[in-house]
Amino acid sequence: MTRILVTGAAGMIGRRLLQHLTGHEVIATDLAPPPDLPESVRFARMDVTGGDPARVIAEHAPEVIVHLASIVSPPKGMSRETAYAVDVTGTRNVLDAAIATGVRRIVVSSSGAAYGYHPDNPVPLRESDPLRGNEAFPYAHHKRLVEEMLADARRNAPQLEQVVLRVGTVLGAGTENQITALFHKPRLLAVQGSESPFVFIWTEDLARILLRAATDGPVGIFNVAGDGAMGVSDLAAALGKPVLRLPAAVLKAALAVAKPLGISRYGPEQVRFLQYRPVLANDALKSRFGYVPEKTSAEVFALWAKAAGL
Repeated sequence: MTRILVTGAAGMIGRRLLQHLTGHEVIATDLAPPPDLPESVRFARMDVTGGDPARVIAEHAPEVIVHLASIVSPPKGMSRETAYAVDVTGTRNVLDAAIATGVRRIVVSSSGAAYGYHPDNPVPLRESDPLRGNEAFPYAHHKRLVEEMLADARRNAPQLEQVVLRVGTVLGAGTENQITALFHKPRLLAVQGSESPFVFIWTEDLARILLRAATDGPVGIFNVAGDGAMGVSDLAAALGKPVLRLPAAVLKAALAVAKPLGISRYGPEQVRFLQYRPVLANDALKSRFGYVPEKTSAEVFALWAKAAGL
């Protein structure tokens, strides 16, 4: 039995992970308890942006921390400063508390977005490729900053084991966010000359990977994605929908007008998000980490689309 503290436990992945952590002493932390908190799991309120992590982590003295607290899909109106406070400052607070209290291992949910959206990204990207999360994209930039922080900690506090998971797009039955909103449109939007590839990971696969990372898995940095990638043509074919392909300049100009008017929450920078999506190699996940995802990207998407009635 391992004493495991989970941050962001009320989120989609946190809730699935709690269901898999049977046989361990688990402390779930978040701003509020998840509605389906298992009876065997204790809850402690923790706001990662302030002094809570130092107090809560010292009080519960976990052997392992699974750090999931992050702003993946910011609600409308959330400022970049608020997202930074959770993503970057929050991770700093949790990491400092882990080192100060002698936590043995920290598992951090990073993202493939940390590689950034760049035309010269290798396809596929491997864990040794540079992290260049674009400043224009808060989530990508924040994840890059978090990984730089973790790299410093590996040098300065090597006694704290790290498992860093660079996760692709997470999908499961019932998942809805700003990415899945694109798939609900009557036509899928694409930039001319780009297939906008997506790599998906099933929620259950990710929960099992986190379980292994928190218990008997090896330390290291691992991309997390199902086999294969789906471009916009593949997605459209799976949904039986047409594709609207626009030149990058036209789409940028349209978004530059639409965002200030409140017609769209996305600005012209979003074109780069569609053009240069990172495709993650999962070789290290399968060989070094020892986990083969049960579902491919195409199978994950099919499961999500069926549940969504598409």
